[in-house]
Amino acid sequence: MATATISPKFQIVTPKQVRERLHLKPRQRLQVIEKSGITKLVPELPFVSLKGALRGMFKTDVREKNDR
Repeated sequence: MATATISPKFQIVTPKQVRERLHLKPRQRLQVIEKSGITKLVPELPFVSLKGALRGMFKTDVREKNDR
């Protein structure tokens, strides 16, 4: 398990093994999610990485706005 320390300026350095495993880049943005005293840092993904995510989705049987 990797650990990090908060600096006096409230900065956190992500351990090298975590940066490499998640392919983090300098200046990449992270979402900070806090729930029940647990903090999660989730990397934001560029929209380009979502290309093809809906491939094969059927366009039929889509409800109309009035049916929602």
